[in-house]
Amino acid sequence: MNTDEVLDVFREAGALLEGHYILSSGRRSPVFLQKAFIFKNPVLTEKLCKALADKVKATLGEAPDIIVAPAMGGIIPGYETARHMGLESIFTERENGEFVLRRGFSLNAGQKVLMVEDIVTTGLSSRECIGSIEAKGAKVIGGACIFDRSGGASDIGVPLVSLASRKFPDYDPEDLPAELAAMPAVKPGSRGLK
Repeated sequence: MNTDEVLDVFREAGALLEGHYILSSGRRSPVFLQKAFIFKNPVLTEKLCKALADKVKATLGEAPDIIVAPAMGGIIPGYETARHMGLESIFTERENGEFVLRRGFSLNAGQKVLMVEDIVTTGLSSRECIGSIEAKGAKVIGGACIFDRSGGASDIGVPLVSLASRKFPDYDPEDLPAELAAMPAVKPGSRGLK
């Protein structure tokens, strides 16, 4: 699948939103990818994650032993991508602001890990998740995501395989273009909610 085909899936699900959105990073954008509208639909989720699994297999030089995803957004694509790769999938959760393995999940020293995310914008969550994996002695061989909205600019510290990539405009909240500043800001994501 190419980026336009992935965006068509987002449109089909009503997941390509336009307006004034507050991103997880705090930055503002006229475009929001509401992946929850994809992940509530098993057929669309399978379509994207199978394509991502195929791209990972064709792109990475070595095969992972396991997939690790950051909660919450990465759990579903991590699991579904793992299913198409014949792997187990576990996830990290935030505890006191840090990603950790809970629920009895563990990694072995040297175990080859593919970190799978839903959407990468700045790469912060990916880097934090990768740091927590490496702290357990496992080896992160790469990352993968459904959509890289940085257009390839985000550095997560390991090779990133993205099913789709496009740089959508995003702005500092103190430096908005007039048309965006004239609209009320909406925060459809979950980070920072209490």
